[in-house]
Amino acid sequence: QVQLVESGGGLVQAGGSLRLSCAASGRTFNSYRMGWFRQAPGKEREFVAAIRWVGGTIYYADSVKGRFAISRDNAKNTVYLQMNNLKPEDTAVYYCTADPRGWTTVAVTTVSEYDYWGQGTQVTVSS
Repeated sequence: QVQLVESGGGLVQAGGSLRLSCAASGRTFNSYRMGWFRQAPGKEREFVAAIRWVGGTIYYADSVKGRFAISRDNAKNTVYLQMNNLKPEDTAVYYCTADPRGWTTVAVTTVSEYDYWGQGTQVTVSS
């Protein structure tokens, strides 16, 4: 049973930084792609960033490119999302995701292409 547990959310002022963590357990994740999505109130869940566990291929949404960085620590089975220069529009619940299927641009950015989800962590950016 795959388990994903996010942490690191909170309240921060615009321009500040946060680092989210996603502790993954229950499987060997070598063949997995890991992602971060977010959902603001009244909006659909949207793609933020993804990383291939082996090889480290990375993909970002245009809205966060240059401000956010996704990484993973193989020894700790943990994926991180470093968020810098945060804006009020980044306010959302952030979800960690995982899936063993292949890597394509469509697959990594699509909610239905991920089988496993964490419970989410709230990020609030004040202006």
